[in-house]
Amino acid sequence: MNKNLLMPIIVVVIGITWMLNVLNIIPQIDWAWSIGLLAAGVLSIATNGFNKITVITGPFLVAASICSVFRQLGHLSIDLEVPLLISVLGVFMCISQMPSIPVPKSTKPEHTDKQ
Repeated sequence: MNKNLLMPIIVVVIGITWMLNVLNIIPQIDWAWSIGLLAAGVLSIATNGFNKITVITGPFLVAASICSVFRQLGHLSIDLEVPLLISVLGVFMCISQMPSIPVPKSTKPEHTDKQ
């Protein structure tokens, strides 16, 4: 997908979700928070690429968004949500240690030729 279209599509999804919420077509959920978490997770990977940091932040924020919706619908208590998210975070941290996942370019030292 074209990166230039990502933000407009996210804005459209937020607008439609908000409208459906106001019309009571979908449950009363703090969609701004849940979609904000989702958007932050997706944008983390979309803007910075796939690396050892975004493999943690992107999926974790998406998981937090999903948990937020389930909690607000009454299917998940906060007492279960927090330890679940901590466990998920640990799993993503383990995954980030895989050698096949690249180090972010911003953390690599610059090679300068001094002559």
